[in-house]
Amino acid sequence: MRTGKELIFATRPFAVEDRKKSWLYTLSTLIILIVSLAGSYWNINILAKIACSILSGLVIVRMFVIYHDYQHHSILYKSIVADIIFWIFGIYILAPESIWKRSHDYHHNHNSKIFTASIGSWPIVSKEKFQKLSRVQQVNYLAIRHPLTILFGYIIVFFYGLCIQSFMSSPRKHWDSLIAIVTHLAIAVAIFAFAGWQTWLLSWFIPFFIACMLGSYLFYAQHNFPSVTFKGNIEWSYDNAAMESSSYMVMNPFWRWVTANIGYHHIHHLNSRIPFYRLPEVMAAIPELQNAKTTTLNPSDIIACFKLKVWDPEKNKMISLNAI
Repeated sequence: MRTGKELIFATRPFAVEDRKKSWLYTLSTLIILIVSLAGSYWNINILAKIACSILSGLVIVRMFVIYHDYQHHSILYKSIVADIIFWIFGIYILAPESIWKRSHDYHHNHNSKIFTASIGSWPIVSKEKFQKLSRVQQVNYLAIRHPLTILFGYIIVFFYGLCIQSFMSSPRKHWDSLIAIVTHLAIAVAIFAFAGWQTWLLSWFIPFFIACMLGSYLFYAQHNFPSVTFKGNIEWSYDNAAMESSSYMVMNPFWRWVTANIGYHHIHHLNSRIPFYRLPEVMAAIPELQNAKTTTLNPSDIIACFKLKVWDPEKNKMISLNAI
């Protein structure tokens, strides 16, 4: 069984994109998104509008994962056209390049370290540290990890967390966050004023609400699931963080398409240069990757993930509030 650098090296032959496929999946997803948004805006039939609105939210998730791959330089690297498309998309989805890439790169380099900053990820503290926190600090910690925070990821995680907080912390570094805030509010107000509340709801609010909720949950559950393990900084290793602290989220073909294979998260963390459309190929070719820790989008697994609150080093697992 290969582990460590040997396992990482085994994935390297797959970290090569097919440029035609990258453009095909990017442009086809973008076209579907534009058409579905247009349908939610102009369609005459209200049921068709609702269907297009929901579809738009799902396709935004797919486009975001493709954008995420581009930020890892796994697809369309050094393409001026791709630079323009994805810069605009980052502004649109409230995840501008400066804050997204900085925070996400930090996440990859520190995933599963129990004693580190929670930049780019959901905060996790040990049982002992949680007990030493003040009541206000405990409430704040639990609020950040609360299901309602993920449900309203559009406002809390994306609009406030990625944009407002980043700009307030460093205006010069995250000037594009201000552009995202102003652009987002201006378009939303314009749609509401000139097209009415129903059009605003279906072509703007619902797609963002669905996409940001799903995106927030996926990012949470991929590193907060019942069998996840965390390490101190000294014991930490990159390959162990990928295999022990990143899940393989088992999905049907529909959800694999919507999420652009982000469910193969253990492989993505092992080698982020592998294009999303090659992840299933990697798992099929490397037996060691088939023994991944899993979760699903089934309600029972979602509830199980949400119950996890703090890390218990004695039990070597995440535990609920009742177990503290």
